[in-house]
Amino acid sequence: MAPVRDRRTGFSRRRQYGVFLGYVLAVAGAVVGAALLVASAFDPPLFAGLRMTAAATTAPVSTLLANATRSVADVPGAVGDWFAVHARNRQLAEQLRHQHQLLTRARGLSYENRRLRALLDLRERAAQPVVAARLVSSTAASGRRFALLNAGRFSGVAVGMPVRGPVGLIGRVVETGPNAARILLLVDPESIVPVRRTRDGVPAIAAGRGDGSIDIRSVYTTNVRFGAGDLFVTSGTGGLYPPGVPVARVLRGGRDTVQARPFAVPDTLDFALVERPFMPMPAEPGR
Repeated sequence: MAPVRDRRTGFSRRRQYGVFLGYVLAVAGAVVGAALLVASAFDPPLFAGLRMTAAATTAPVSTLLANATRSVADVPGAVGDWFAVHARNRQLAEQLRHQHQLLTRARGLSYENRRLRALLDLRERAAQPVVAARLVSSTAASGRRFALLNAGRFSGVAVGMPVRGPVGLIGRVVETGPNAARILLLVDPESIVPVRRTRDGVPAIAAGRGDGSIDIRSVYTTNVRFGAGDLFVTSGTGGLYPPGVPVARVLRGGRDTVQARPFAVPDTLDFALVERPFMPMPAEPGR
């Protein structure tokens, strides 16, 4: 069957108007194109002005379309960057946790090294060390202050021996057993230690207060001035404690009697060194 060549629009007005409008636009476009062609050939300045007018009119629309196209094109890259940044953040967080673990371990090793070096230095300085033992407990809630050492008579520990730590004097042995000893701490109210000030040698007495601190009392009558931060060490008077062992530091200045903080806090120590008395008492008759 031969194709129908009838191009009539029929009785549909919408179709008729559409075809007519298409013809009108085609004719108008041809006329405008012809006019522009004639203007470009015979009047180039006029054609350039028309061209720039058209460009100025369409520039905002072109800019908007270009920005929209660029934004749509950037979406895949932004999504990829988001996932890459989050992956990098997780990696950095993992590295930070690992570095924190290494730092914590290094700090622990550094503290242990300093403690062992201090204990070794203490053993080298001690004139007659008896034994290095562990402080297994100490009282901190009552008025009396004692500590327990896991070494006793079997290790040569005897009543009256001074006990010191890496940073200062701890106290003295008051009771002994086969493998344990009881230590009277410096902060006990019954503890009295002869001391001297390091900067000028002023003598004083370090007496326990029972609350974790020490009273520094002048051995003179009155009018002895103590300054905050003054350091006191054992004087050797009495023959029990060797001279030069750090005892306490004054907290606040005052006269005659001031409060001080001991250098050695048993709760923070794990090892202590038991020494022989600086000047041992003479043996009893018949021994």
